[in-house]
Amino acid sequence: MAEKVELRRDGQIAQLLLNRPEVYNAVDLDMARQCVDYVISLSADNSVRGVVISGEGKAFCAGGDLKWALGFPHGPSAAFHELAARFHQMVLEIRRMRKPVIAAVNGIAAGAGFTVALACDFRVMARSAIFQQAYTSNGLCIDGGGTFTLPRIVGLARALEIAAFDRPISSEQALAWGLTTEVVEDGRALEEAMNMARELASRSLSSFGWSKHLLTDSFNTSFETHIERERAGLCSCAEHPDATEGMRAFVEKRKPVFNVE
Repeated sequence: MAEKVELRRDGQIAQLLLNRPEVYNAVDLDMARQCVDYVISLSADNSVRGVVISGEGKAFCAGGDLKWALGFPHGPSAAFHELAARFHQMVLEIRRMRKPVIAAVNGIAAGAGFTVALACDFRVMARSAIFQQAYTSNGLCIDGGGTFTLPRIVGLARALEIAAFDRPISSEQALAWGLTTEVVEDGRALEEAMNMARELASRSLSSFGWSKHLLTDSFNTSFETHIERERAGLCSCAEHPDATEGMRAFVEKRKPVFNVE
């Protein structure tokens, strides 16, 4: 199987680069499988304290590979049934990973590229890059968790507008709507995403993991249940060496130094 996803390591930060530049990193079944395998292994690797996802070439990801889907032996419905199973597992692993995942959006992020970027914790977007949900213009419905993440970022009315009209979203508009964390000059998205990942890696991963977990699940539980989960998280964090260091640093009026787990 050709390597359609490239894994690189830079110290404590892992880079996952979608590697089908000839088709703008469109996702077929092989790419989805490779993404899932890498994300699962990185989630379990304690030497990794952050993950950056980007694309080779001019695009972040142009979405699902429609040519592949149309040529699937059992038809496009069967193709998407298989593809979505893997792609959804990738999205779930990203959301459940107790370490930061940053999308370096170096070019167009459409369809599956848009929704995987939304699944990441943070997005650094090149100035000329474009977001586009793209599904509905192809007669499909939004996939990859996009109908869950999008209204939680921009609100229901704007999410429906994005779904119905499918207008391209510039980096400036994405920043105004909260769809991206930062906009940088072209050619610097990966560099700035790596800088962000390194900054987060110097902070407490225990604290980040619990905060991400609690915020992600906050939409799905009652208030009473959720604050009990907060208490469990707080107590778990307090048992971790990061909390001991953080609290001592506060009392001693110095900057904390968090260690690799």
